[in-house]
Amino acid sequence: MGKWTTDDIPDQHGRVAIVTGANSGIGLETATALCAKGAHVVFACRNVGKADTVRRGIPGSHETRRLDLADLDSVRAFADGVSDWRIDVLINNAGIMAVPKRASAQGHESQFATNVLGPFLLTNLLLPRITDRVVTLSSLMHRAGRISLDDPDFERRRYLPWLAYSQSKLADLVFAYELQRRLTSAHSRVRSMAAHPGYAATNLQGHTETFQDAVMTFANRFSVLAQPAAMGALPVLYAATVPDLAGGTYVGPSGWGETRGHPRPVGSNAASHDAELARGLWELCEQLTGRPFTV
Repeated sequence: MGKWTTDDIPDQHGRVAIVTGANSGIGLETATALCAKGAHVVFACRNVGKADTVRRGIPGSHETRRLDLADLDSVRAFADGVSDWRIDVLINNAGIMAVPKRASAQGHESQFATNVLGPFLLTNLLLPRITDRVVTLSSLMHRAGRISLDDPDFERRRYLPWLAYSQSKLADLVFAYELQRRLTSAHSRVRSMAAHPGYAATNLQGHTETFQDAVMTFANRFSVLAQPAAMGALPVLYAATVPDLAGGTYVGPSGWGETRGHPRPVGSNAASHDAELARGLWELCEQLTGRPFTV
């Protein structure tokens, strides 16, 4: 089998894709590639002006819709705005990484709110109109993650930015697998996939507000491990478009340590497959988003 590239993406004409956080980085590369193959792509972004600016240079069919995943009211408003749509693919790409402790609009730790609760509610609200698949982004950092169902917002634990990030990325993967289990039980044709970009040089790494920003910016420019955002988007595009890909597949780079390279199905840690943890996380997210999620 050859190295999979954007040339291998099947024709996407007539298909609708929603890509969260599509105004930069992995999301922008993903959206651009889908547009090039004929899909109508919704750039679901918090910063509408920035999204409109980048869209001006992209050929194809696309539009911007406002979505702030850290605000559950914004998620509900976005879903209401596409309530009569047929959606083929939802790509839960948007996220934040290792930021200082802040509270979301509903009072949750910002990384858990943006990376977990927002995508959970968005998928819940849109699932009845999704025809093909949901792709949720995780990270290599899921392997360092520990999910505290009793304290997801770090109210009783000491807040460590990277610990909170790795918790959220493990939770994303747990959610993707559990969603597939529930889709299978419901005899649904919709599939749940997960993907990670490896070590891709994007602006995601520059918001820790510590000395690490300078270190990671330097590493992005000069490290042999860092790959361009376009390469980091390939696992996402693979998960979103390969026709016969089995539900529950996790896709990442094929190179050393999954940090770079062309996409292929990859494995994940034992915690990500913990069915009891998955049920607990699902129930917690239902509680915190205020809406049951029945597949």
